[in-house]
Amino acid sequence: MRETYLNKYAYLVYKIYNGVFMLKGNEIDVAKALMRKFYRHNIWGKHHWREDTLPKGFPSHLRGLVMEVAEELRRMNFLVRRPSSHGYQWYANIEKIKEIEEFVK
Repeated sequence: MRETYLNKYAYLVYKIYNGVFMLKGNEIDVAKALMRKFYRHNIWGKHHWREDTLPKGFPSHLRGLVMEVAEELRRMNFLVRRPSSHGYQWYANIEKIKEIEEFVK
């Protein structure tokens, strides 16, 4: 059962990233949960989260992985990070809304 679940999302990630497979295993689950969090709270463009609030809601043993996955999603242009006077701010890329909606469903 778990293998089928991962294969389904591995295919979805492969499809979304146009053949560039970058996330695997637990990272897919964390990426999906993180993008669902951004999508559910409408964190696009003007709205943003401070960097220290990204791992909130995740178990303590996954908090480091959350930041690694967020950085990988930023490299893939799904998340945007911008500097501010009190740290970095994160928001979802509005140009990728269709791919993000497909990923979180």
